[in-house]
Amino acid sequence: MASLIGLFTLGRDAELRSTSQGEQVATLALAYNYGRRGADGKQPTQWVKAALWGERAGKLAEHLTKGRQFYMQLDDLHVATFKKSDGTEGVSLEGRVGQVEFVRAGAPATAEPPPPPRPAPRPAPRPAPAGSGFDDMDDDIPF
Repeated sequence: MASLIGLFTLGRDAELRSTSQGEQVATLALAYNYGRRGADGKQPTQWVKAALWGERAGKLAEHLTKGRQFYMQLDDLHVATFKKSDGTEGVSLEGRVGQVEFVRAGAPATAEPPPPPRPAPRPAPRPAPAGSGFDDMDDDIPF
């Protein structure tokens, strides 16, 4: 059984449905970047259609929104054929979500990170007492 493990970005919000037996399933469109960046600075992207089944689908659906990143393990990875709208045959990579881990909480991955906190202001240095410069030091330094 083929698996794919890595960091995925959701291309659209999860579509939550239920089977006739009442089991929930969330359909996901995932972007997986791989390989080296090209001359244009972009990495190649493989789109993967994935399904998340059961209770987890219902609980996670509200968090599976466009632009969010997740670390996932896709199991039962396979190439599926389908008929395009122009009548030609197309292929897609599909799998079943085995594990899901949130990469970071909060805003979607497309948002800019918050600015770093500013350091606390340092107190102004105290003026040195009079006569505490190098001039009043003893010339007999032991080293």
